[in-house]
Amino acid sequence: MQTYDIGLIGLAVMGRNLTLNMSDHGFSVAVYNRTYEKTNAFLKSSAQGREIAGAASLEEFTALLKKPRKIMLMIKAGKPIDLTIEALLPYLEKGDVIIDGGNSFFKDSIRRHAYLEQKGFHFIGAGVSGGEIGARRGPSIMPGGSEKAWELVRPILRAISAKIDGDVPCCDWMGTDGAGHYVKMVHNGIEYGFMQLTAESYFFMKKVMHLDHEEMAKYFKQWDNGKLNSFLIEISSEILTVKDEDGSPLVEKILDAAGQKGTGRWTSESAFELGIPLTLISESVFARALSALKSERVSAQKLIRGPVFSFEGRKEDMLQDLENALYMAEIISYAQGFMLFREAAKEYHWHLNYTSIANIWRNGCIIRSSLLKHIKTAFSNNPNLENLLVDPFFLKMAEDNVPSLRRVVSIAAQAGIPIPAFSSALSFFDGYRTAVLPANLTQAQRDYFGSHTYERVDRQRGDFFHTNWTGEGGDVTASTYNA
Repeated sequence: MQTYDIGLIGLAVMGRNLTLNMSDHGFSVAVYNRTYEKTNAFLKSSAQGREIAGAASLEEFTALLKKPRKIMLMIKAGKPIDLTIEALLPYLEKGDVIIDGGNSFFKDSIRRHAYLEQKGFHFIGAGVSGGEIGARRGPSIMPGGSEKAWELVRPILRAISAKIDGDVPCCDWMGTDGAGHYVKMVHNGIEYGFMQLTAESYFFMKKVMHLDHEEMAKYFKQWDNGKLNSFLIEISSEILTVKDEDGSPLVEKILDAAGQKGTGRWTSESAFELGIPLTLISESVFARALSALKSERVSAQKLIRGPVFSFEGRKEDMLQDLENALYMAEIISYAQGFMLFREAAKEYHWHLNYTSIANIWRNGCIIRSSLLKHIKTAFSNNPNLENLLVDPFFLKMAEDNVPSLRRVVSIAAQAGIPIPAFSSALSFFDGYRTAVLPANLTQAQRDYFGSHTYERVDRQRGDFFHTNWTGEGGDVTASTYNA
């Protein structure tokens, strides 16, 4: 019986396209789907004439694979992954590798890694970004887990990934246990931020400047040819040109209630756990939640009046400000993401390579943009860089672009146009650059009503004090919390 280089389970669009991608690069692939009808249909269509074999059972599927077996799961995250792993185990041998290529929660990957390693198997949690086109032509791949298994799967994963700077693969080792899926989770959080910022830019053009869709598409295209070059700007310019059957812009027929699969929320939850101010991404998650309250918003608009506003500035100046503001807000979104990486690396004992992360995001993935080349350079020059915003290049970008961000946020506020991602970007920037914040009053309040204590500016950090503010509280204190 012929043995195949790798096996893939799950023949939805991502699984099918990754299989064809592997085949394009000279790897033979065995495939399995829970319903054999889908496997058979795939074999008779796009897989025909290739070294791709289908199996009707997991026993037959595992028997087709070279040892140590390498099996990639492209199925729904959560319980289906655990059920599939358990179903596979009776047919595997020690040293075999299971790769979860779905959008799994990183703590599930930590658990699965420990469980399989203890049984003598290897587990890799690999974040895969780029959608169906990326899966077919070259995605960005973020693997982490069993380091011994990396040597076994590296030739395949790096071959099928997108390439940058000629032939550099957009795939590199992220770290142990759940590191790969953590990096992918943060990628998706940044994606939430970028999508919200792009939507707010469109909304600003539409509601403040009253541009038509042809004009909006033109300016998005111009931006994509400049410093804002990115996948999401590119597709936005295309979306705005598409007409519905009646000739009107299709985008205006789409209900303004955004869905979400949870990865943005996971990113925010991790930031809350680690005490990192991931404000822009969190506001983007909340913006989707607010959009889902469609019927309430329709009712509220009839009752709550907004300001009367008329834009009177020069269109070209305002559009230049909007471009600069979007550029700066994207920088802040990346900066917050890498802040989260740094804290997560400490918490989970990962050795994340920030230069590598920036590089593998430069092609194949949804958040690819020209900014990532500068981020890669920043971490190459200083691997211990505390924050992107203090890198010399990004300090200059802030000097050049923050004034535009201020003007955009100000005008949107005057017009009553919600732009929460832009607004949170500016607030974060101003908070980060401010040496003294009003948290001293917050600490005094906490000590007043809860005896939570406080630190003093004239004493060393780590010494805590309590004031008997009312004269009735005494000297008993509660526990304190340091973010």
